[in-house]
Amino acid sequence: MLQKKEDLPIKAYLGSDALFKGSLTFEGTVQIDGKFEVGTLVCKGKLRGTVLASKKIEMHPASKITGNIQTPALSVELGAVLDGNLNMTGRTSEKIINLVKEAK
Repeated sequence: MLQKKEDLPIKAYLGSDALFKGSLTFEGTVQIDGKFEVGTLVCKGKLRGTVLASKKIEMHPASKITGNIQTPALSVELGAVLDGNLNMTGRTSEKIINLVKEAK
């Protein structure tokens, strides 16, 4: 019996205290929690947390980011989901209302 994509086991997990530099490559389902500072993020799966990308973020059709992102350039393909706030200017504003509570 085949499993649905949502039911596939997690092959790798990075917790909120994980720190890394360079490139990460995974096959299968990966859960990443926490705050990430990257140059470019290419998302083809699920990511939960805060992302600060200095260059760009690409979201492919089956991707889902739950959390807040800051980037000067964003590409979202049909089927991708962003559930959170987007900041493309780098400015802070008192008018921003957090829609997603960040895990503590």
